[in-house]
Amino acid sequence: MDPKPLISFDNTENAFAYKSEKSLRKASFLFTSMGFQTLVKLGTSITPWAIRAGLPIRGLIRNTIFEQFVGGETLEETAPVVNTMAKYHVQVILDYGVEGGDYGEEGLDHAGEEFMKVIRYAATQPNIPFMSIKVTGLARTGLLEKLDAASATKSGFEGRVHTEVLTDSEKKEWDKVVGRMERICGLAAELKVGVLIDAEESWIQDPVDALTMQMMAKYNKEVAVVYNTMQLYRIDRLQFLKDSYNAAEQQGFVLGAKLVRGAYMEKERERAAEMSYPSPIQPNKEACDRDYNLAVEFCVEHVERIAVIVASHNEFSNLYTTQLMERKGLAHDHEHIHFSQLYGMSDNITFNLAKAGYAVSKYLPFGPIQDVIPYLMRRAQENSSVAGHTGRELGLIKKELARRKSTD
Repeated sequence: MDPKPLISFDNTENAFAYKSEKSLRKASFLFTSMGFQTLVKLGTSITPWAIRAGLPIRGLIRNTIFEQFVGGETLEETAPVVNTMAKYHVQVILDYGVEGGDYGEEGLDHAGEEFMKVIRYAATQPNIPFMSIKVTGLARTGLLEKLDAASATKSGFEGRVHTEVLTDSEKKEWDKVVGRMERICGLAAELKVGVLIDAEESWIQDPVDALTMQMMAKYNKEVAVVYNTMQLYRIDRLQFLKDSYNAAEQQGFVLGAKLVRGAYMEKERERAAEMSYPSPIQPNKEACDRDYNLAVEFCVEHVERIAVIVASHNEFSNLYTTQLMERKGLAHDHEHIHFSQLYGMSDNITFNLAKAGYAVSKYLPFGPIQDVIPYLMRRAQENSSVAGHTGRELGLIKKELARRKSTD
């Protein structure tokens, strides 16, 4: 029998203490709108086109979905959000919202410089322990695909990238990618800022895993600087976590593991069906939840060598982590266990964990509106397709509005 909960995620007074009544009403309207699937489908197909076409909708986006889920268009604009979070003992993971696209070498170099700018800024802020990067912001997607296809053994945890399939010019291109990663991780190690490497689609993930393991082997000797993101909606990731741990043990470094359920499920299933290969995605939600919670168990069990970030909006997974920590006698703010949720979602989890003394952060993207549109469209689709989650968010907001009204 599970021990009694150490914490309640139903406390809306804690969850929304940082929000004014006006902000709560705005959020209520937005989540209600995202409950209408037809409206979301229409919005997600028209918005990217409208932005590209220069239609005057930036103000509308900025005052609604952008304001809810993004920290600002520039690094400096994130400061008020970061300062507000600090008042409630919630930390921040900064994410410069650039991802896959054909930017050219100049654009990829620029993204690398921006990531380093974020690290320098985070190093001056006591409330920003981590920043997040996407390798698709540093490397051409086609190059990653070619490298992934060459990695038939699927052994990214070995830290080996199969460059023998590349042409001479592609090898030079890959060397530049490695150079960008080296500069980013080296600076982060020097300035003591954690770097979370985001997960990608399964058909480009192998070289990302291998490169991340290379960086961990070099920079995680004493403390966790570099973290790999593991999407547990993939059937192979629990084993990959264990293999990565074995590699860390053999090579003498701390494994940084950010555990998520995943972000590309529909895309993954569609591609597998189109190209007639077995889907890498779990058969159902139960299987995904099981592997996620087993991954958390594994990390807590091996907490001496694994620094884990439980990046989840699932209430049970967060609660279960606190129970495992209690069972093992670990401090709430243990240096190797961190919790995180996306800015704009699951405040009931984040702020109640913070109130109970756990190390927890909000993942805070920032960037020009046109650059964060893919991120925003994913948030809209996610909240539309997961009706239960939207209903939960909305129910909590309404509960808090009613509580405030009754105490007036």
